[in-house]
Amino acid sequence: MLVLVAALLLLGIALGAVAQLPVPVSLAAGSVIGVWLLIFAARERHARRTR
Repeated sequence: MLVLVAALLLLGIALGAVAQLPVPVSLAAGSVIGVWLLIFAARERHARRTR
């Protein structure tokens, strides 16, 4: 339960920080994070298949 509360607190802080940024900067940062996650997922899937 404590982990859930901490995660929600960090999410609130992150969303509060994004609300202060201009929309294009937020979209660019979100796009970079999304591409990074896609690359990470592809690398993990490839590594799992080659074992």
